Amino acid sequence: METSDQLERFRDFFESYKERIHEEIAKGGKSVLFDFNELLTHDPELADLLLEDPENLLKAAEISLDNLDLPSDILKVRFNNLPLVNKLRIRDIRSVHLDKFIAVEGLVRQTSDVRPQVTSAKFECPSCGNTMLLLQIDTQFREPSRCSCGRRGKFRLIHKDLIDAQRVVLEESPETLEGGEQPKRLAIFLKGDLVEPKMERRTAPGTRVKITGVVKEVAMPLRTGGHSTRYDLVMESNYIEPIEETFEEINITKKEEEEILELSKDPRIYQRLVASVAPSIYGHEDIKAALILQLMGGVQKIHEDGTKRRGDMHVLLIGDPGVSKSQLLQFISKIAPKARLVSGKGASSAGLTATVVKDEFLRGWALEAGAFVLANGGFAIIDEMDKINQEDTSALHQALEQQIITIAKANIQATLKAQTTLLAAANPKLGRFDPYLPIASQINMPSTLINRFDLIFPIRDIPSREFDTKVATHVLMLQQKPEDLKAEFSPEFLKKYISYARQKIKPMLTKEAVEEIKDFYVNLRNMPSLSEEGLRPIPISARQLEALVRLAEGSARVRLSKKVAKKDAQMAIETLKRCLMQVGFDPESGQLDIDRISTGIPTSQRSKIVKIQALINELTKKVGKRIPIDDIIMEASEQGISEEQVNEALELLKRDGTIYQPQPNIIEKI
Repeated sequence: METSDQLERFRDFFESYKERIHEEIAKGGKSVLFDFNELLTHDPELADLLLEDPENLLKAAEISLDNLDLPSDILKVRFNNLPLVNKLRIRDIRSVHLDKFIAVEGLVRQTSDVRPQVTSAKFECPSCGNTMLLLQIDTQFREPSRCSCGRRGKFRLIHKDLIDAQRVVLEESPETLEGGEQPKRLAIFLKGDLVEPKMERRTAPGTRVKITGVVKEVAMPLRTGGHSTRYDLVMESNYIEPIEETFEEINITKKEEEEILELSKDPRIYQRLVASVAPSIYGHEDIKAALILQLMGGVQKIHEDGTKRRGDMHVLLIGDPGVSKSQLLQFISKIAPKARLVSGKGASSAGLTATVVKDEFLRGWALEAGAFVLANGGFAIIDEMDKINQEDTSALHQALEQQIITIAKANIQATLKAQTTLLAAANPKLGRFDPYLPIASQINMPSTLINRFDLIFPIRDIPSREFDTKVATHVLMLQQKPEDLKAEFSPEFLKKYISYARQKIKPMLTKEAVEEIKDFYVNLRNMPSLSEEGLRPIPISARQLEALVRLAEGSARVRLSKKVAKKDAQMAIETLKRCLMQVGFDPESGQLDIDRISTGIPTSQRSKIVKIQALINELTKKVGKRIPIDDIIMEASEQGISEEQVNEALELLKRDGTIYQPQPNIIEKI
């Protein structure tokens, strides 16, 4: 097709959409967006040609648009909604697709700074005054080699046209991968109005986008100065459209919807869902029930003053080796929508949250999203969490409660969304879980981070003839006949049920549920203390109150109910109680003590420290600054504090900097 013919046909096409073009100009827009099907119905031949030779056709479209006598500079023409044949996975792009019009989809992994780029430059010859226009296509700035008058070199640069440019690295979505495939990446160049501040915010790392554009080859320079025979791929984008990746993405047919609604009326639906979680693992009903509530999740609330209450529940499993923690995590990563699974030493703070990397193309710094940001709106699953360095886990504090990640590195200050649910597993330091020691002293994690988990489940491996027989029978039967494993619901159906509940159901608390939770909270906090002397333990804090609400909302979602009933509140209370009795019960005082989880120092121990501090103050007045440790032990034994407890308290005070030891068996107050 001749160029004049192309211009004429595009002119006809734009005539029928003149209103849209004028609207765009009135808004101050620099481009006009068309649906590819609009061009296809108007002129099928032109549409086919656009897919085969997009560069020349898009130039022709812009020229014919400029010839329409519009009150504006040249407008860019953008197309979306390409035919299915032209929608490719990044891994499927081959040399036949070079210079063709295609669409790709994926997650934004990296974004560079927006920087100006030269598109054309005008030079003047000092000898004859001739002006020359040179298009800047390569990465290196080009000058004219010679003028028509015969002069070579040293031309004067009069003017250069600049355009904003940004490089984005697109990665394949995890759902499209099979087995052990590594997600492939593609560099995308965005130019002009595609990098306007409004658009740039929609392409932050972690967001899912669909890009139409032209794939080009880029020569790879060798160290010798020449070019390699192998080329790299980049894509020049024509249009970028963000896709909100939420549960809505999972297609639920009308038939499946009817089946889900029918099942929700079953009074045993909760038990049936629990039975479908990791059926290959015997027992652990409590944990499986809690994981169903976590998958359902609570409802996020945004107050008028802008503060947010998270709806995501965080669960931590601590346990002895070989109790199927990793298997449970693997199963949840398959049925939880948008899940990212990372493990122990294989994760750093940058890999979990976000990192700033050097951008080789645009010579600047680029932001790369980590697992937590990429799982925004989904699940982050961390195995062997105790093996991650403490400096790295400290990056998660803000992500778990505020659900944002702030980065201030190099010249990049950014706030990334991380509305992510965390499911983590950890092993105790000494190999096996000890119910008599506080959790914080058993796991290599900061106590402030442990406190942010709504539910903490210790999984203990205690020999019992009856239970061991059942486990052995279950495991050996599966080894003998793997095909005999039958679950209530398939993982695919479970995923759809959870997605439907999270998508459509936003349960509200009823008055009865509020009263039930309030009574439990107030009564537990104000239980009569067993020991009158010393500090009173705090059995539960406001953090657990919010956890109760989230659990109750998750329970209502299981039944697809729009209201949180009294029985949902009771289920939430039972789940939390089971959890607290295992990890928050202080055997010394015989009461629940939240400090065993949140600070690592139970109230009974803190009470003894307070008593020993008082003793030190008294002895300072009696014997002077230098106090023999034997005197403290003698005085403390009269108050019922053993020598071991005195030594432990003194060690804590020394670490705290309250006292120091100038010589053996002597302490002194600072």
